[in-house]
Amino acid sequence: MIRFATSEDGLAIAKLVLVILKDMELPFVKEIGEAKTIEILTEAVKDPTYRYGYKRGLVKEVDGEIAGIAFGYPAEEEAIVDDALARVLKEKGMTERPLFIDPETFPNEWYLDTICVDEAFRGQGIGSELLDALDKMAKREAKSVIGLCVDQANPNAQRLYERKGFAVVGEQMLSGHKYNHMQKNI
Repeated sequence: MIRFATSEDGLAIAKLVLVILKDMELPFVKEIGEAKTIEILTEAVKDPTYRYGYKRGLVKEVDGEIAGIAFGYPAEEEAIVDDALARVLKEKGMTERPLFIDPETFPNEWYLDTICVDEAFRGQGIGSELLDALDKMAKREAKSVIGLCVDQANPNAQRLYERKGFAVVGEQMLSGHKYNHMQKNI
């Protein structure tokens, strides 16, 4: 079942987000460690305005377990999506440091920030199901275009997005990696 995320999903969401952050080789994770990153993300998920806040996400549940997640936001909210992380870091007495420094969105799109399937559930079509469900999120935000970035080093992911109707509309450098920006009209 695909459903909107809830604040109670925080730990499962944080663990799957960590997979993405490690793949991106972000300094944040290297500096504070995986356990602390999960702790911080779990707390930040409770804030609905956060990049990975529960109101911005969908989860795929299989037999009571969260098998996959998809999170995103309207492009015009990109400037505020990490404010909650800064607040959590401050509350924990830690130096505020952003996860991301590069702008990711293109104007007027609903941006798919993160999609991840738990390793135990891969190969079962869960990523495709989540991609198919994104229209709900975009329409809820009155958007008719969904955008995303795919690492140029991951051609398999790009092929999946192309099969789902996305096309490359630009190129970006994010956290030192080259990405293709893709969009799909809904």
